[in-house]
Amino acid sequence: MESSQDSRTMAMLAHLLGIISWFIGALVIWLINKDDPSKEFVVDQAKEALNFQITVTIAWIICVVLSVVLIGLFLMPLVALANLILCILAGLKAKDGVAYRYPFTLRLIK
Repeated sequence: MESSQDSRTMAMLAHLLGIISWFIGALVIWLINKDDPSKEFVVDQAKEALNFQITVTIAWIICVVLSVVLIGLFLMPLVALANLILCILAGLKAKDGVAYRYPFTLRLIK
């Protein structure tokens, strides 16, 4: 899957926006580009970023529930750190034109 510099930049943004905008950035990028066949790389990476942010959201919900027994309070920083590190790693890979796949991600958006 060959990608232009513009496509790689948009794919990188889809991943990095997850750090500050949760799933909104990836969703907007996916919705804008999903019908353009020339943006296949952007669409693929935006879906991957969106699926990862949905998985992170589920992890946060589990942490909130588990915080009743205090375990969730210890897991919250780990989820936040994993989100930060994996989003940056994915953004760097996308910038190089490599399709990144997050580990442990539920792929709900196909």
